[in-house]
Amino acid sequence: MPSPPVLVVTGSRDHYTVDRVADALAERDVGVVRFDTDRYPLTARLSVPAPAGAPALRDRDGDPIDLASVRAVWLRQLWPATLDPALDERFHEACRRQCADALLASLASVPARRWVNGLDALRLATDKMRQLRAASSAGLRIPRTLLSADPDAVRAFHADLGAPMIAKLLRATVMSVGPSEQFVHTTTVGAEDLARLDTLRHAPMLFQERIEKAAELRVVCVGDACFAGAVENADDLDWRAGDPRAARWAPAEVPPAVRDALLAVNRALGLVYGAADIIRTPEGEHVFLEVNPAGEWGMLERDLGLPISRALADALLADPVPAPAGADPEPAP
Repeated sequence: MPSPPVLVVTGSRDHYTVDRVADALAERDVGVVRFDTDRYPLTARLSVPAPAGAPALRDRDGDPIDLASVRAVWLRQLWPATLDPALDERFHEACRRQCADALLASLASVPARRWVNGLDALRLATDKMRQLRAASSAGLRIPRTLLSADPDAVRAFHADLGAPMIAKLLRATVMSVGPSEQFVHTTTVGAEDLARLDTLRHAPMLFQERIEKAAELRVVCVGDACFAGAVENADDLDWRAGDPRAARWAPAEVPPAVRDALLAVNRALGLVYGAADIIRTPEGEHVFLEVNPAGEWGMLERDLGLPISRALADALLADPVPAPAGADPEPAP
């Protein structure tokens, strides 16, 4: 009798990492079924009954996906819905929001026992302020930070820093199911930016001190395993601003105390998987920037041979961990 499959939720242009994990699962005699969220609702279909019952999903070929038999769900990425080009652009945002809500409601009904990561954890962990609080509580240094839409508060914060300041979005857009596929990168805030902050009232942002770096690390934690690499263009403010696929990575290690703190951050956020960005300063201190619940890791396996796909396969097949007495249960999907 075939083993129950793993459902992979991703996008149609996502292949390398999905294929690597699928191969690792195949080595364990476990198959994969795939749902590309950007093909919904034009070619991939879903329906959800109420008050009970598993949602009905059909892949791009119209074949049904038996969600009742799914063993685990890997929420790799949630991509925006693809709409009919003939649809009036005035309705695009509203339609994509409806599609996103329907998709999340459907996934929440999947009766899988194991999630990497659960929907509740995903929603909470994309909050950068929550991440920073968790990192600070775990003993990691974080940049001095201000979240604000108040131009006067931002100028006062900059003056108090007495050092270069950067700006970034509060939530990472890489996991967005909204209408925009644009990615806003980390940028330095210059004098001309401080002089024209009035538009900030339309979109609050995170402002932080710019940390001097000797190296920039991506540390991928899966369960209790951590894998680290250092990007070679560490002088760049944001290595993703160019072509991330062109970046090259070197082996890196993090001290045990930093590793343990990152694992504590993941536990606090309810994450099985998290890709943390860390700066190592010229003095050798490690500074936490953020953790991405769906951050990229293929380059670390490609360039460094790190067995992240196998770790993910093991995490997907692991039994849910019971919560200790008095603790909150594992986040629900």
